[in-house]
Amino acid sequence: MDEHDSFRDSISTVDKKGKRVWIFPKKPFGKYYNKRKLVSYLLLILLFSGPYITIGGEPLLLINILERKFVIFGQIFWPQDLHIFALGMIVFVLFVTVFTIAFGRLFCGWVCPQTIFMEMVFRRIEYWIEGDWKQQQLLAKSPWTREKVFKTIAKQGLFWFISFLIANTFLAYIIGYKELFHIISDDPLNHIGGLLSIVVFTTVFYLVFSKFREQVCTVVCPYGRLQDVLLDKKSLVVAYDFIRGESRAKFKKGEDRTAVNKGDCIDCHQCVNVCPTGIDIRNGTQLECVNCTACIDACDFMMEKVGLEKGLIRFDSIEGIANKSKFKITNRILAYLGVLTLLLGIMVAMLLGRSDFEATVLRTRGTLFQEVKKGVYSNIYDITLVNKTNKEMPIEIKLIEGEGEIKMIGDDLVLNAQGEVQSKFMILINESDIPSRNIDLKIGIYSNDRLIEKVSTSFITPIL
Repeated sequence: MDEHDSFRDSISTVDKKGKRVWIFPKKPFGKYYNKRKLVSYLLLILLFSGPYITIGGEPLLLINILERKFVIFGQIFWPQDLHIFALGMIVFVLFVTVFTIAFGRLFCGWVCPQTIFMEMVFRRIEYWIEGDWKQQQLLAKSPWTREKVFKTIAKQGLFWFISFLIANTFLAYIIGYKELFHIISDDPLNHIGGLLSIVVFTTVFYLVFSKFREQVCTVVCPYGRLQDVLLDKKSLVVAYDFIRGESRAKFKKGEDRTAVNKGDCIDCHQCVNVCPTGIDIRNGTQLECVNCTACIDACDFMMEKVGLEKGLIRFDSIEGIANKSKFKITNRILAYLGVLTLLLGIMVAMLLGRSDFEATVLRTRGTLFQEVKKGVYSNIYDITLVNKTNKEMPIEIKLIEGEGEIKMIGDDLVLNAQGEVQSKFMILINESDIPSRNIDLKIGIYSNDRLIEKVSTSFITPIL
């Protein structure tokens, strides 16, 4: 390995002895940072308001694992729709793959909740209370004075409060905001399990954003390590123009840098100072880089300040920098897009063809036929009905193909809104209507005289 690539042997936040290197990034500012703030605030508003937004009486998003009920954009999904979820996950993974191949780790820096909360909420609170990076470094090294104790308590208290809000918001996405408000207003002793869960999740979020921080991106999250597989020299990433920038040297006013064989990089280290993961982008694409663009803003500011052209660090591909060419959609991206489009088409077709009602009819296990009276035979069946709508449905079962009679075992069927019901019924067939050993039948499920589902089954008869 080249000595200049030795930085790839370890991550920037851990020293040679394996000890944590605490990062104090400089407060960023600039064009891209302002755009990131706008995107982040919009996503934060959507996240915290999401549980309370309803479409057709249903929440925008609900992932109720306990009751096996899932709502996406007001549409209710049940375990019977597992195949759609499986295809949806495949589509999502493929989309992430295509997006990464084309645009690098842009998702991490601009959309990922970890980055948004860390950089746009917790880090900004830190800047507000403790000051910029130099003030934070001095405070960390200073003895425990009254000022340091006050700032530490204020910061950590706000961190815990926001972590508590995040934990409750995520809980609202699981159980719904109405149930959450009921738990909050009810006696805490009636919800010990829920209270403990909130404390645990609050603590986890607090530790992630106050202690673990960028280590989530470099140690826990597998996405950064996938870059080596997904990215190539044609991928669009945050990149340093090594051709224009090298050889780097300090800036001297009035000097002709070209005449003395100096590149445009003035070696000011501002790109390193603002990096939230502590890397030097001039070393090239690294797993720690989340494409947050803080280094672009810092470099552009310095280039403008010394009168050099901006864009020394920019969104570009390695091939684009080396060949001075523009970014192009490659055949690799087009191939992935073709597969993605195909899968999206299949998923849309499945969603459009998805029924709001599910019916399963199976012959009761361990039973065959029974002669209920002279010349009349019966089979017993189990029926399971699932209502995915918000309307109550009275149910009637009729035989629509085949000779025979249906008799319910138990009360009449009424399917509650978003409910599930199980029951039993018998099919009776006269001996004179039995043409063979097995008879294929088709059962119609009706609600208010409207056929809503057809189910095929079979009837076992004696050998006559």
